Amino acid sequence: MKIIRTKADLRALTESWRRAGETIGVVPTMGALHAGHLSLVERACAENDRVIVTLFVNPKQFNNPEDLAKYPRTEDSDAEKLTPHGADILYVPDGTQMYPEGFATTISVAGVSEGLCGGARPGHFDGVATVVTKLFLQCDADRAYFGEKDYQQLQVVTRLCEDLDLNTEIVGCPTIREEDGLAMSSRNLRLGAGPRKTAPMIAQVLEDAARVIARGGHVEQTIDKAKKALLSAGFDSIDYLELRSVPDLKLMTSADRPSRLFLAAWLDGVRLIDNVFVADLASVGKSKDRPLEPA
Repeated sequence: MKIIRTKADLRALTESWRRAGETIGVVPTMGALHAGHLSLVERACAENDRVIVTLFVNPKQFNNPEDLAKYPRTEDSDAEKLTPHGADILYVPDGTQMYPEGFATTISVAGVSEGLCGGARPGHFDGVATVVTKLFLQCDADRAYFGEKDYQQLQVVTRLCEDLDLNTEIVGCPTIREEDGLAMSSRNLRLGAGPRKTAPMIAQVLEDAARVIARGGHVEQTIDKAKKALLSAGFDSIDYLELRSVPDLKLMTSADRPSRLFLAAWLDGVRLIDNVFVADLASVGKSKDRPLEPA
């Protein structure tokens, strides 16, 4: 695996791959890689001739300077983790490669970017859309791989490619979880020992609420109960806990069509997000043994 730091060196390689008729997959990351990222890399390698993993902590998607400063930077260990998984390039551009002097363009995606993290973090998805567009063009990617833990981001990027006629196919991949159910995230590294034991409550509460709602339970009451359970368990605050339709992310008051429960909560000064699928009542029926996720 080569480590590339400039657009010029990256394009020299991708152009040679194109001349050879090879397909290119890209896995965009901000580093601090974990098994969730590596699962995306493995899928990309299975579906493409060449794979690029990008590592860039994008300042434009942070609305909190303190959050940006605390974000883990672990290039050496990231490169070591990637080595056995078959990626061809780790692309590590610096700020001058991504946002040179005079840079003045922002890409904004309406609709699916509104509410949820888009409401709690103003400007976040503008930063995501802008950097992702640049990375796709720099990598000349046929496919790009994103985890469903950041489901709203997945829909923003999908909408972006459709609207701008980009040639990159967006591939969504299932959330990878720790053994205790916590969705894998680079931010988990910032949790203290005690809060780390509390954090799996997110998945437990979401799954319990999803089952109740899927069987016809009152949405508002179920969500209110879930919020109280999290706060009682030690979470600092909750940015949102909402039922949204998929894939258009419209706010819902009943599970009359496929939807997801979305949560962002603060614990030990760390913002954690997760979501779970809620099937519509007709497809779930009354059996508690039916899966929450679609087959």
